[in-house]
Amino acid sequence: MVVDVEGNGQQPPDLVELAAVPIVNGAIGEPVSWLVLPDEEITHFATRIHGLTNKDLANSPVFDAVKDDVLGALNVDALVAHNAHVDVGVLSRKLDDWQTPEVFDTLKLARRLVPGRDSYRLGRLVESFGLADGLPDDLSPHRATYDALVAARLFVLLAGKAATLEKLRGHPSEGDEHEAPALF
Repeated sequence: MVVDVEGNGQQPPDLVELAAVPIVNGAIGEPVSWLVLPDEEITHFATRIHGLTNKDLANSPVFDAVKDDVLGALNVDALVAHNAHVDVGVLSRKLDDWQTPEVFDTLKLARRLVPGRDSYRLGRLVESFGLADGLPDDLSPHRATYDALVAARLFVLLAGKAATLEKLRGHPSEGDEHEAPALF
């Protein structure tokens, strides 16, 4: 499951938007997303990044109202996110009883599997690999659904370069490379 969270700009950040996108056998599924009324207001800095205002979220549910749905979506063997420690940190604070699954960070994977880039920011990788091609026009960068979808596309691309789960994890396979099962 690929996730992206958008925060309120406070420290530590609180959740205002979450999107989750499944990947099954290399195929990217339909995203699910939630807008959430944060405990503290969204800062002007955060609004400049993702465009969400306190007024936009005034009628959104508090996190506890969607917590069970979020837990259901995150009941997976592996989680994928770009710069994953941020997303996992926010989710861990909101879901105190959540057991974090194995995490694949597309930022770290891209640095390892496509070395030599000027930048590994998600936007630059999206541009370099054309990962936003064909996305609906109503999606925009720094919103959770857009970022989760392009991160999912990035993960599929990187997983193809790694070819096996062990290589994706950064562990070289032992023995003949042809014996390792394909990732997708």
